[in-house]
Amino acid sequence: MNDTVTIDHFFSGMASAPRPSALADIEQKVLWLSTAMIHHANRIRPNPSGLKVGGHQASCASMVSIMTSLWFEQLAPGDRVSVKPHASPVLHAINYLLGELDRKYLTTLREFGGLQSYPSRTKDPDPVDYSTGSVGIGATAPIWGAIARRYINARHGGVAGTGRQYSLVGDAELDEGAVWEAVLDPAVCELGEIVWIIDLNRQSLDRVVPNIAAGRLESMFTAAGWQVITVRFGSLLESLFRRAGGPALRARILDMPNPEYQRLLRCSATEVRDRLPGSGPEAAAIATLIQELDDATLLLAIRNLGGHDLDALRDAYARIDDTRPTAIIAYTIKGWRLPTQGHPQNHSSLLTVEQFAQLAAELGADPHDPWAGFAADSEADRVCRAAAQRLARAPIDDVEPPTLPTDFGRTPSGTSTTQAALGRTLLDISRAAPEAAERIVTVSPDVSSTTNLAGWLNKVGVWSPNERHNWFADDTETIMHWREKPTGQHMELGIAETNLVGLIGELGATWSRWGQPLFPIGVLYDPFVERALEPWSYGIYAGGRSILVGTPSGVTLAAEGGAHQSITTPSVGLEQPGCVSYEPAFAIDVEWTLLACIGLLGRPDGSSSYLRLSTRPVDQTAAAVPADAAARERRRRQVVAGAYLLRRTERPVVTLVGMGAMMTETLCAADRLAEQGVAADVVCVTSPGLLFEALQARRGLGAGPSWILDQVFPAQRAVPMVTVLDGHPHTLAFLAGINNVPASALGVTGFGQVGSIDDVYRYHGIDTDSIVRAALNLVH
Repeated sequence: MNDTVTIDHFFSGMASAPRPSALADIEQKVLWLSTAMIHHANRIRPNPSGLKVGGHQASCASMVSIMTSLWFEQLAPGDRVSVKPHASPVLHAINYLLGELDRKYLTTLREFGGLQSYPSRTKDPDPVDYSTGSVGIGATAPIWGAIARRYINARHGGVAGTGRQYSLVGDAELDEGAVWEAVLDPAVCELGEIVWIIDLNRQSLDRVVPNIAAGRLESMFTAAGWQVITVRFGSLLESLFRRAGGPALRARILDMPNPEYQRLLRCSATEVRDRLPGSGPEAAAIATLIQELDDATLLLAIRNLGGHDLDALRDAYARIDDTRPTAIIAYTIKGWRLPTQGHPQNHSSLLTVEQFAQLAAELGADPHDPWAGFAADSEADRVCRAAAQRLARAPIDDVEPPTLPTDFGRTPSGTSTTQAALGRTLLDISRAAPEAAERIVTVSPDVSSTTNLAGWLNKVGVWSPNERHNWFADDTETIMHWREKPTGQHMELGIAETNLVGLIGELGATWSRWGQPLFPIGVLYDPFVERALEPWSYGIYAGGRSILVGTPSGVTLAAEGGAHQSITTPSVGLEQPGCVSYEPAFAIDVEWTLLACIGLLGRPDGSSSYLRLSTRPVDQTAAAVPADAAARERRRRQVVAGAYLLRRTERPVVTLVGMGAMMTETLCAADRLAEQGVAADVVCVTSPGLLFEALQARRGLGAGPSWILDQVFPAQRAVPMVTVLDGHPHTLAFLAGINNVPASALGVTGFGQVGSIDDVYRYHGIDTDSIVRAALNLVH
């Protein structure tokens, strides 16, 4: 089977297609409006600071034909599109012509409260399917959106509908590793609704890229199981290829290095006649062929690439095979039809006032009335109104997220780990709150068995687009059963953390896309949270609500050595917008915080969460959970709010503040200090981020509650403080500022070492001896 379809030009003659003249008028208007928006933002709108506003006129121009043909001929209401970040003005121009964007916004590109620099679901005033801007991440989002839609349909009765998931991708974005991690994931080759349209303009920010070759890209996508359709030439060039000397001309253009071709775009007709034939054996035949052309036709021909030919694009869409993903590689010109077209540094260059006026004259536009639409009831106006009617989406019916209990009422005993408590809490939810459990979907990058998800996985099954036979179902020695079916609630990806957080971001956005809330929980090794952080942050920015669990964590993972010992992740919750973080010390803390985090999912006023867990066995009785119901509820609220007083002395001399796995050493240090007559209160911190927000609120720098500070760090008990955690010490260092007390901040500041926990803790100065010394240094 041939996986690559090459379209030089083929007119499909669709009966329902708009007349070519009307579509060409719309294409021209979209080019003008997108260019004018950027021009206004930089050349007309007052700019007292003098800082460049920016915009990407050339990058917009290369996408105009692709997006015009897509929106005004191809898209259906159920389709979703991720737009190349730099083409956001093109999207706004199209939405304006469709009546989805008020004219007043056209002058607000990159203005506070106006049109965003890059497409944003949460900030732009017009319809945006996917937030983009982080190179490579927005391109892959429709893949995860497709899986999320299939999941919703399989588990909730097809309410999400169907439709293609398009990604409009700049060729330079294909340099991003995240793109290929997504393309190569085994689950993706079954997603026939995925269509990528690659804007192959062969330029990056600084230069014409010398070695971008469509053939290599075709091979890479084909090897991943994708259909590939390459759209190279338009109708004018194709007609020349059929003349005498035409095959030689075609071969010459295909074999020409990218920079040489781009240079031709900057040449006069005379220069093109001199340069285009080249010096090969067919040069004379090419020279004879182009000698027959007048100057205007010659210049049009050299620019006549398939990505700017509406007929060629229409035929490409008609050839999409919906049984597998498709990549359409469309040859384009960066800066198409602009005075800057083909210039190697045109990426962020702006038209001068004179060039803008020149473009207006060429396009028949009025630079003094740049936002004029089409004449009422003109053919182009009718096409726009018909497209708007065709693309109208029915309002969604929002489903309220099911409620969860806040406490299962049990008190763990014995020795256990916070990582193990994760799996047990999920199973408890399935028994105590089945409606809520139905909304939970877990995702893991091939680490389910090593992160204590086996019990949950055995109960709910593994999600797959199609049911697959479990060949180990009758193997009595197989503990974790891999039952793959469309109704499973666990998703397993390859070892690519970027894919995992991309997927949980889209699973966490189903409440806003289709009114169906999900509770996605992604579990990965904590050392790789930093690798996943940027795309996860992108998902949060785009409105996805999810929970990320990093486990095991810290230098407590002593035997693994520095490569697998996370240091800076505790500060994620302090610094990541839209995210609450917890590092629970005991199993009951995991239960309470996880339930609270799930309660924040699937709602517009919600939040994402990050839990940092550990495989260190801890005596659960050390949690000293109150037996009295009211006191227990008070403790639970404190755990969820960020901290609680674990041990209270009559007259403290020092306060020991620990977090997560370090509570064993913290409590042991308090015992040893007591033996020396030094009374120590012990505070267990569960969320540094929430405590920092409370402190900011107390200082008038935030709007959140601050009661937790009064309960856990009352001013009347202010004494010197030692903070300790298995992570960078700055995470808790701010706590001394609550009451302005002397303090020592202990933690991990260097790369880890292999060894026993005692050896590793001693090496980093977070062992019991180090805590005792720090306390004595403060009080003596």
